[in-house]
Amino acid sequence: MESIVLKQYKEKDGAAASEIWNQVVEEGLYFPGDRVLPVEEANAYFLEQTDTITAWRGDEMVGLYILHPNNIGRCGHIANASYAVRQGERGQGIGRRLVEDSLLRAKARGFLGLQFNAVVATNTGAMALYESIGFQRLARVPKGYHAKDGGYLDTYIYLYSFCDDQMDNF
Repeated sequence: MESIVLKQYKEKDGAAASEIWNQVVEEGLYFPGDRVLPVEEANAYFLEQTDTITAWRGDEMVGLYILHPNNIGRCGHIANASYAVRQGERGQGIGRRLVEDSLLRAKARGFLGLQFNAVVATNTGAMALYESIGFQRLARVPKGYHAKDGGYLDTYIYLYSFCDDQMDNF
């Protein structure tokens, strides 16, 4: 299998990136957003992030992530990220590459940690990945996610802190 190359997002990547992003939105199982983004909106959104990184296998984009502050002002020193991997490419280590890279970039940007506010409880693959890397599950939010089918699912808050020298184990 051809190796995965990570690249900084460029405006010309808008169509491929929005296609992958919108696949996840349309699934209605993982992202808080419930509206697909036209290419122009997606492009503006990806360009305004602290970082948007794309994953490529040859000349095909297979995933991406966005990195930005989790909050504003006095709470802006903790990062947040969202990841999207193309359907049919999941389970091949692309997500791990994206998460590990986001941790390195977040630390290099001066963030003190990386926090996920709403990891859906049924997203067991993501939870196993995060925990294997060293994220700590902090709390459960009962019925924190309104699923596409109308039901409610629990969510979890996860944190990877750079203050506890966790990066030494990374």
